[in-house]
Amino acid sequence: MKRSFAIVCTVLVGATLFGTLVYTVLVVAHLSEPAGTTIQGLTPRRLWATTSVLLTLAGVVIGVLAMVRPANRFGTASGRLGAIVALVAGAIGTINGALNLAIANGGPGTGNGVVGAAAAFVLGLIAIALSALAFSRYRHKQLPTERTT
Repeated sequence: MKRSFAIVCTVLVGATLFGTLVYTVLVVAHLSEPAGTTIQGLTPRRLWATTSVLLTLAGVVIGVLAMVRPANRFGTASGRLGAIVALVAGAIGTINGALNLAIANGGPGTGNGVVGAAAAFVLGLIAIALSALAFSRYRHKQLPTERTT
């Protein structure tokens, strides 16, 4: 019971922190004001932002798996290869999110995909941080086994 409560509290705090970070990115980019008229449906920029979010979300998942799984398992989400994949996915998502925010000319509801772009930017930074942690963990495990003769 205590473990389940701790997991639920952690998820809620993480979701709140993520939402706060996305809103902060929108405020910093001066795109936090909602649109006067809302555009419905999928626009090319919303598709671009959604694709960036999915890519960075995959980078976050692979980064977490690279940290959790041992390095001797096969697969793209373990060890050094998982950290590299998370780093590349995070960098691509962060750059695409920043570009989408840079060319946007309105806030949420304008069809520019600014909320998705801000989420991609934040998730990309998280994926890069996770890959850095996975790299350091991988190097830390490898140092004692290397010989210097």
